[in-house]
Parts: sequence; C-alpha cells; structure tokens
Amino acid sequence: MNVRSVLSLLGLAFTAYLAARGLIWTSPETVRRGWLIVAALVVYLPVTVLWIFGVGARARSSDRAARMPGWGVALALLVAVVVSNAPFLAVTEEGRTQPFVTWVIGGIGALMTIVMVRRRPIVAWVGMIVLTISTSFWLGPLQALSLGLVGSFLWVTSAQLVTIALDKAARDTERLAELQQAASAWQASQSGRQRERRIHVQRALQAAGPILARTIENGGNLRAADKEAARRAEASLRDELRGSRLLDDGVRVEIEAARRRGAAVSLFDEGGLEGMDAAHLACIRKELAEILRESVSDRVIIRTSPHHEVAVTIVGRSSGDAEAGDDDNVDLWREIRRPR
Repeated sequence: MNVRSVLSLLGLAFTAYLAARGLIWTSPETVRRGWLIVAALVVYLPVTVLWIFGVGARARSSDRAARMPGWGVALALLVAVVVSNAPFLAVTEEGRTQPFVTWVIGGIGALMTIVMVRRRPIVAWVGMIVLTISTSFWLGPLQALSLGLVGSFLWVTSAQLVTIALDKAARDTERLAELQQAASAWQASQSGRQRERRIHVQRALQAAGPILARTIENGGNLRAADKEAARRAEASLRDELRGSRLLDDGVRVEIEAARRRGAAVSLFDEGGLEGMDAAHLACIRKELAEILRESVSDRVIIRTSPHHEVAVTIVGRSSGDAEAGDDDNVDLWREIRRPR
C-alpha cells in the first residue's frame, strides 16, 4: 500500500468519524426534523468519498489531471450549502450547539481540505465562506469560531501551504531532471568529441607518421616522391580539420586518387550539415565520392552550404590555353541536394 492510499484511507476514516457524530443524538428532545440530519449525512458522505477516490485521484498531485471536473465542484458547493444549514434547521435553538449538529463545521472543513488538495483552491475557499456565513447565522460568529470554525480554517490553510510546497518541489524535481538530462547529453557529446579527436590523431599519425620518420632519418633531405607524399599527407590532415563531416573512407580514397593524378582538392565546411543524421550524411558522402571519381579537373573545391535545398557544392577548374591568355575554365559544377 503506497502513501497515497494510506492518506486516502485516513481521510475517509476522519470524515466518517465526523459524520458518525451526526447520528448520536445526545438530546433527542431538541430534534424536530430528524430526517434533515439524516439527509445531510446522506448528501455529505457520497460526495466526500467521490472527492477522495474519484476522477484523477491517482494522478500525480502536480498534474492538472488531479483536479476534479466541474460537476464534482458543483456537488461540493451544494454540500457546503445544504449540510451547513440542514442540521441547524432540524433542531431547536437550544440544540444548535450539540455535537450531532456542530459536526458540520468539521465535516465541511474536512471536505474543503480535500477540495484544496485536489487543486481547487477557489472552490475550497468559497465553501469555507459558505460555512462561515451559515454557522455565524445560526450560532453567532464567536460561538461558531469556538466550536471548530477556527480549526477548519487551519486545515484548509495548511492544505494550501502544503500543496504550494509540493508543487514547488515537483517543479524543482522536474527542473533537476532536465538539468541531469542536459548534463548527460553534454557528457555524451564530450565523449563523442573525444573519440572523434582520437580518430583524427590516429589518422594523422597514419598519414604523416611515415613521412616524418623518413624526414628525421634523412635529416630533411627528401626525394621528390617523398616531398609529394608529404604534401598529400598535409592536405589530408587539412581535410580532416576543415571538412570532417564530408569524409568517410570512400571520399578519402577518391580525394587521394585525385591528388595522385595531380589535382588540387580543397574542402571547406561552412556549416549546414550540423544535426543531419548519419543516413543522410552517408547519402551525401556517397554522391560526393561518385562525383570525385568522375572528375578530371585540375582543381576541385568542395564546400558545404547552409542553403535549405543544397547541401554541398563542388566546383572544378582546369587550366585554360596559356598562349591564348585564357583563365582557368570551370569544367565541373555540381550541387548535392539535401535529402528529403
């Protein structure tokens, strides 16, 4: 049995105790209309049970689902009006201070406390105002206060303060959960970046390590082939820094092949691919590798694009006729569209 069930049973037991006082007529001679007392109990108990166990009772206390619907509100206000007056009408003036009559002060106070807990503060205070007006009319303000009205106000006030505290605690808990999720996401992002950096370092060592070793061995005196290999290694490292989102094994192979045949390939990641899922990136890289495989340009420039339709632009230039004074010719212009 959870805490909610225990509190519900305690609330039911307390209201039942208060209502039972209405059946113990300590001075029967003062009772003129006993049916009114019984009718007040018949109206009070079902509505109170409804508010304890009815719609939304199992919802979290901070949820709007915990609030009773409008028809339940109408029943609670009807009980506040009827029960606050019926027992006093049922007895003579001398019997109005008897426990089987004044139980309504605690009974309505208990019901309005439940109403407050069920997230209907305005209804609870309206019910308390009805109770105050009714009991003050029948008993007088001071006597009503001395017979339990002060306690009923304390119950409802305490319920509202506890409810406010619980709501704040629930909001703080949700906020803490959001912060924990954000921290976990940040930690996962940092772990991903660390793995990515390790991969870049490994690739850098694979690409540049042999060239650096030969450079040290030869004291900086490299053959032409070694110098060319060093330039390609430098270019591949630059690719990893400038356009890592565009690279996979297939793209790297085609870029290396283009450079080996003498083409200059430049990658520039200028944004636009952030947040794109792995499947879409794979499609873009596959298309880029195919374009590079077919390219015969002397210089190839690859740029990512923040455009909403174009993901990558590939421009290829080849040397023009020097004798004719021609500038470089654009012999390749391709755009890779964003996947839909």
